[in-house]
Order: sequence, then C-alpha cells, then structure tokens
Amino acid sequence: MNFLAHIYLSGEDPELKIGNFIADSVKGKKFLDYPKRISQGITLHRKIDSYTDSHEIVKKSVSRLFPKYRHYSTVIVDILYDHFLAANWTTYSDIPLEEYTLDFYRLLHQNHHILPKPVQTLLPYMEQDNWLLSYASISGIGNVLSGMNRRTKNKSKMNFAVVELEQYYTDFGTEFQTFFEDVERFTKNEMRKL
Repeated sequence: MNFLAHIYLSGEDPELKIGNFIADSVKGKKFLDYPKRISQGITLHRKIDSYTDSHEIVKKSVSRLFPKYRHYSTVIVDILYDHFLAANWTTYSDIPLEEYTLDFYRLLHQNHHILPKPVQTLLPYMEQDNWLLSYASISGIGNVLSGMNRRTKNKSKMNFAVVELEQYYTDFGTEFQTFFEDVERFTKNEMRKL
C-alpha cells in the first residue's frame, strides 16, 4: 500500500497516522525512539506491508506487471491501489478527499519536529502538488510514477505503467476492491491488539 492507504487505514488516531506515514523512513529498531503511539503506527505499517506483500490478490496484480517491470512491479501496484482508493474515496469516507488531505498536511506541520529528515524534505513537494489528492486521476498517478522513475535514474520505466493501468483498469480496480476489504479487516484486528 502507498501513502494514502496507510494514512486511511490508521483510522482517526493522529499519532497512529503519523507513525504509519513515516514508517518507511524509520529503519530497524529506531521506531523505539518515538512516542509510544507513533511507534505503534510504524509497527502497524510494517504489518500492513507484510500482509499486502503476501496477499494472493496483490500477487495477481503484480504478476500482470512483472514481465515488463520486474521487481518494481510491487511498488507500481502500491501506487495503482492508492489511485483506486482516491478515485473511489466517497465509498470509504464521508470527508471529502481534498479536506482529508489538507487536514493531514496540517497534522504533519503540527508535528514537524517529530518527522524524520527525509519526510521533512519530502513534505513541501508532497503538499505543493497535493500528491494524495492527485492520486484520484490517471494523470496524477502518471506524475507520481514519473517521479518514481526519475528516482531510479530511469531504470524502472515506471512512468510507462499508466499504459497498463488504462489497459487493465477494470481488473486492477476489482482486485483492489476485494483486497482492500481484506486489508481493512486485518488492520482493524491488528489495531485492537495495540
């Protein structure tokens, strides 16, 4: 799952959201350096990632891309799934997506001192182009994939994955919907254990 899904799956708990969002920038046992609830959000993120990577439906989506994008396929599917969450946002939340994203950016600013340096560096770019809102459109996803491709020094060719998104839009959408019901149940169960 990518940024939007991790934030959404954290529910309404601000510290859990922060932890779930920053988790990829917190390596090893460094999560223990954070306040308890943020630390739990980091742990939750790792559990969601593990669950996602082993899920049969996600593997099916990845296999569609693997011949062309190899090990980058899992990253691409994470991004595509965020597109389907954003594009169908009203199915999942009563709060308009634009309002939801602006509230989240405010939360990050209020807790800027807690954010790891890479996240502090990323935040202005993320906010300026409102990545979370842009996921709702295919062109927005195209921009995200192009940015990811640049970070791999054009090795991944991820920028071309919009072609597969459009070609297999219904398949990816159906897979996302089924998987997301599962990951929501999984996450709620994990949150009860925190």
